Amino acid sequence: MDFSFNEEQEMLRKSARQFLEDECPKKFVRDMEEDEKGYSPELWKRMAELGWMGLLLPEEYGGLGGNFLDLTALLEEMGRALLPGPFLPTTVYSSLPILHYGTEEQKREFLPKIAEGKLIMTLAITEPSGRFDEAGIETKAIRSNNDYLITGTKLLVPDAHIADWFLCAAKEGEGITLFLIDAKTPGINCTLLKTLAADKQCEVILDNAKVPARNILGKSGAGWEIASKIEQWGAIAQCALISGCLQQVLEMTVDYTKERMQFGKLIGSFQAIQHQCADMAIDVDAVKFITYEAAWKLSQKLPATIEVSRAKAWTSDASRRVCLTGHRIHGGLGLTEDHDMQLYFRRAKAMELAFGDGDFHREIVAKELGL
Repeated sequence: MDFSFNEEQEMLRKSARQFLEDECPKKFVRDMEEDEKGYSPELWKRMAELGWMGLLLPEEYGGLGGNFLDLTALLEEMGRALLPGPFLPTTVYSSLPILHYGTEEQKREFLPKIAEGKLIMTLAITEPSGRFDEAGIETKAIRSNNDYLITGTKLLVPDAHIADWFLCAAKEGEGITLFLIDAKTPGINCTLLKTLAADKQCEVILDNAKVPARNILGKSGAGWEIASKIEQWGAIAQCALISGCLQQVLEMTVDYTKERMQFGKLIGSFQAIQHQCADMAIDVDAVKFITYEAAWKLSQKLPATIEVSRAKAWTSDASRRVCLTGHRIHGGLGLTEDHDMQLYFRRAKAMELAFGDGDFHREIVAKELGL
């Protein structure tokens, strides 16, 4: 099977690279780390005008009708540029579940606004336990007439401080239910967390937040099936970001070896450095193709559990190897705040852990192998 990008995907990739080179230089990335919002509303609007917010949505909801491989082409460029902001929480973690599991009323209410860039959403699943499974959900949802009262704490909720709506998992009886929650609902308190990547992740505390029963996504008590699918989408989206990120780390490192002199020679002339760069290149290509395989299966709506976890396990580990090798070759220079290497290292670490690290996904692969 052919995992290479088709002509339209190549056009999307090239246009995205040019746009992000112009609109998302590293100064902008650094500025957004210090900015309280963590994104530019003006840039968000221009991205929506390009159709990026609705890339995966059908035309009837204002989208472009693209597939997951189209998204992979775009996300690689975003990873290369280290684009900050709530793109993934809105377009993947939230809009895809609504598209596939929402009622027609929910689709009409949320999806066109997402496609137009007028609505920011995020996913609130992870809790203080740090677990990615159903047993990790302790937030409670209690039925009260035609409403639910939701109480609990969510951690590492991306961009919650600027979100208009949350997609929140809560325990209802013996099952898990997903709720669409207006961020302005009384009883919700959001606090920005200090993170290694300086991305905008939050603690969200819900204290008897009242949510109408009509805001349930899917069926009551059957939300973990949806959450598991979101984790698959999210894992491959992170793999695509890592792929672009590592490609840039490789290019920066190789360029540096062609400029840095040591012992009267370019360091790229030393076999030890050459072999380290070769190992980086092998890892980067492996990341691309294992990610494309899983993205292709998702695009074809084929079962992809083992492919997704295989990709995320390999990509997470390769991310650490490539970035550490890049740092070793750059030496102390790469650790300075003025150098871009530390930006990529910190962001890659966040991507490595998002939706499960290598060990987490190796357990899934082993289970799929019948072990």
